[in-house]
Amino acid sequence: MTEKDLQKKEMKKLFEAFAKLKTAKECRDFMRDICTLSELNAMAERLQVVKMVADKTPYREISKKTGASTATITRVAHWLHHGMGGYELVLKRLKT
Repeated sequence: MTEKDLQKKEMKKLFEAFAKLKTAKECRDFMRDICTLSELNAMAERLQVVKMVADKTPYREISKKTGASTATITRVAHWLHHGMGGYELVLKRLKT
């Protein structure tokens, strides 16, 4: 996915929909309707992985604790360090 893809009207509407959600329950309900359980589990795993990467946990330990592949861990770490700042923002807000 490119930056151009993120600018498509359909993507903007999706992001606007997320921004309209006010509670964790609203988010849960919307996410369950729009995603499969497999997709939700993958996103939950990535959030768990990014927390551990940010804490400088060794990749093998992350893999052992989460079940994530080292390829997934490497990809998450890449986006944490070279992405658009979304992971950093969420990690910061989860700490407060």
